[in-house]
Amino acid sequence: MTTRGHEHAVDELCEAGLALYARALHEGRVRSADTDEAPCLVDFGLLHPAVEDLTWLEPVAPAAALHRLLRTSEERIAGERQREVRLAEAFEPLMRLDGRHTETADTPTLRILSGRRRINLAITEAMAPPSRELLAIQPHSGLTTESQAASLERDQAMLDRGGRIRTLYQHTLRHSPAVTARYELLKGDVEVRTLDEVTERLLIVDRTVAFIPASKDRTLALEVGHPALLDYFATAFERLWRLATPMYPEAVQRPSLNGVTPRQIAIAALLVEGHTDTVIADRLGMNVRTARVHIAKLAASLGSESRAQLGYLIGQSGILEQEQQNR
Repeated sequence: MTTRGHEHAVDELCEAGLALYARALHEGRVRSADTDEAPCLVDFGLLHPAVEDLTWLEPVAPAAALHRLLRTSEERIAGERQREVRLAEAFEPLMRLDGRHTETADTPTLRILSGRRRINLAITEAMAPPSRELLAIQPHSGLTTESQAASLERDQAMLDRGGRIRTLYQHTLRHSPAVTARYELLKGDVEVRTLDEVTERLLIVDRTVAFIPASKDRTLALEVGHPALLDYFATAFERLWRLATPMYPEAVQRPSLNGVTPRQIAIAALLVEGHTDTVIADRLGMNVRTARVHIAKLAASLGSESRAQLGYLIGQSGILEQEQQNR
């Protein structure tokens, strides 16, 4: 309920209205002209014209006004409850229909998972039977011993029921003892490929649910069930997969170009974009010292004497164009 010129409810009376109502109760009446600053009192029925003289307004007893307003509220609440009943009756037969192709309140399309234990539990539940496919992007192998064991167990369980697992790592992990040991233990349809750069961690189970980090420290994860996002993630994975170099079960060595190694080519691409040594190291999954060693070798291979000249020589050498053609 609102008033003319006063956009407020009766339970939020303006200061002018409260003051005038109090004066009317104290004096027994006020002039009609006095309500110019507080027309809400008439609209809310707190003041009414005097029978003997319409130029005066008399106050309604607060107890009577309160009773009337509460009754109005009760009637409105009763009306809303009747509306709820009608809605429930209308949707009840619809809810009894087959709802397997619709979302329900307890299966949200996006859900935040907090804590590594909760995240691992959700992944394990998603990979439980009858799941048959896992697409994974792992930027690094930094899992705890407990997580490693749990991951191996659920991966092997999927493989035992005839499932398939494909994983993308960075090239820096091709010779990681933790990674190689993992795939020596797993038995089944497993393929691993590597790229110079990969996205943040991504797990896609049966293309029906995906998990991505929701915080830098990976203590929060986002569980995604929206079909459009799942299709986007799967398409991105497949395109990266086609660009990647096989690592397991059969490793393929990428050829050098004019004496420049594949790792140096990846660094060269980032150098011409103007990135610092620190950024290059981070994006390629190596420490800064290793990155600088590769940059020095690249400079020696191309005959560069300075950082500025190195960028020019990279462009003149054509190694980046050749790498694109090889892909």
